[in-house]
Amino acid sequence: MKKVIPGLLISALLVYLSVRGTDFHSVIADMAKIGFGYILPFLLLMMLMQALRAWRWGMILAPLGKLATLTLWAITSVGFLAITALPARLGELLRPYLVARHSSIKMPAALGTVFLERFFDGVAILTIASLTPFFTQLPPWLIKANVIFLLVNLTLLTVIVLAVFKRALLESFLNFFLRRCPQRWEELLGRLLQHFLDGFQIIGDGPRLFQILLLSFLIWLVDALAIYFLFLAFNLSLPPVAPFVLMIILIIGIAVPTAPGFIGNWHYSCVLGLSLFGIAKTEALSFAILYHFLCISLTIILGLAFLPFLKFSWADLRQEVGRRL
Repeated sequence: MKKVIPGLLISALLVYLSVRGTDFHSVIADMAKIGFGYILPFLLLMMLMQALRAWRWGMILAPLGKLATLTLWAITSVGFLAITALPARLGELLRPYLVARHSSIKMPAALGTVFLERFFDGVAILTIASLTPFFTQLPPWLIKANVIFLLVNLTLLTVIVLAVFKRALLESFLNFFLRRCPQRWEELLGRLLQHFLDGFQIIGDGPRLFQILLLSFLIWLVDALAIYFLFLAFNLSLPPVAPFVLMIILIIGIAVPTAPGFIGNWHYSCVLGLSLFGIAKTEALSFAILYHFLCISLTIILGLAFLPFLKFSWADLRQEVGRRL
């Protein structure tokens, strides 16, 4: 419980900053003006984004083992439900566990593929972020955040390149630190490291790697298009670059560990992002509330719909982690 308290406090602070000085009667009035005809395209695009994620993950997993497309979508949907429901993104562990349960793939290797997913997302998002200044002026804090994001991704790239092309060198470097652990932990962590690095095998397949990169760009283009439809629902006349800027700020915002469901950081990110385009705080908060509600509701519905087909419990997860490692 103590580990959750900081996230709850951060969420409370961001909720306060989001609603401070806001007229709630105006928020309700803005909600009443929504063009609901744009909500269905938004939801369909979000579902498409989920399907594209599952397809891409299947391609990354392919060198390790094959899973049925429906199984991958089920695992992806339940995994994102767990990410939403659990604090500090602990739900990220559920997808590798479920892959290990429904295939011969080791859980640490599946976790390595999730690591790669984040890297490919980072490449796509950084590329988009590097193009946005040509279309609109960005505040200095956002440029600095993008630079930090770039440095993180360059670090990930270094690890990936070493893991694929200089694996013995990387293992030797990491074993230098592992040898300082008790023997039992040295053996366990060494085995985990071996399996984790196995998850990077797709990097050696050039044509498939190119397809994965294209899919990564497509995923975030679909996300930006979904945001654009939500702009239309609120009758917001914003430039085409606005969905991309808001998307980038939101990605940075929800990376902050907060309460389950991204409460607070999602709303504050939307208010902050829309303020760059002159949208009043009340209208931006209305947008943030609906955007958050639709995305979280869809995540919950898809996750709960697929949950019975995967048949697992959190007690099973705790027991299985030790065995699968």
